[in-house]
Amino acid sequence: MSSSERDIKMKILLAAKRLFAKQGFDGTSVRQICEEAGANVALVSYHFGGKDNMFTALFQTFFPGADLSKYEPFLQDPVKGVLKLVEEVTRLRLNDPEMFLVIQHEILKNTPRVAVIQQYIFPVWFKVRELLARGRDEGVFRFRSLDNTLFFVLGTLLFYKNIEYFGPLLTEPASGFDEMYRDTAVFLLQGLGVPGKAEDYL
Repeated sequence: MSSSERDIKMKILLAAKRLFAKQGFDGTSVRQICEEAGANVALVSYHFGGKDNMFTALFQTFFPGADLSKYEPFLQDPVKGVLKLVEEVTRLRLNDPEMFLVIQHEILKNTPRVAVIQQYIFPVWFKVRELLARGRDEGVFRFRSLDNTLFFVLGTLLFYKNIEYFGPLLTEPASGFDEMYRDTAVFLLQGLGVPGKAEDYL
C-alpha cells in the first residue's frame, strides 16, 4: 500500500471515529464518512469492505490495550499491574475521548457490535480481574465481592468525566493527565484497601 493510500485510509478512519462518536454507528452513513474525509465512496469498499469492517478497524488501529505483553513487567505485581492499566486507560480516555464515546454508544444500546468491542477490550478487563483476585489472595487488596469491585473499577475508568451531561455539577477547570491519573489511582487504591497511604504506591 502506498503512503497516499495509507493517508486516505487513515482519513476515512478518523472521519468514521468522529461521526460514530457524535451520531452513533447507525446514525452515520458511508457517504457522510466519505464527505467528512474528502474521499470517494468506493474507497470504503476498497479499504474496508464496508461500514462494519470499518468499525472493527477502529479498534485495530486506535485501541492498543489488547496487546498486554508490553506491560508484562508491571503485571507480575497486583498493585503495580492495576496502576499501570489505570494509567494506560486514563491516558487513552483523555487522549481519544471519541473512541470512548463510540464504546459507550454501543454498550448502552447493546448493539451487535458489542461483540467486536469485547474482543479488543475484554483482555484488559480480564487482566484487571486477575490482578484484583491475586491481590486479595496476597492480602494486598481488601474487598468482599470480586464481581462488584470489578464493576466499581471499570465504572471509574470508563464513565467519569462525561462533561456534556455532568457539566452543570462541575466547578473546577478540566484536569490534565497527571492530575486525573493520580486522583483516579488514589481513589481506587483506597477503595481496594491497600495498606498504608495510597499516595506511597505512585
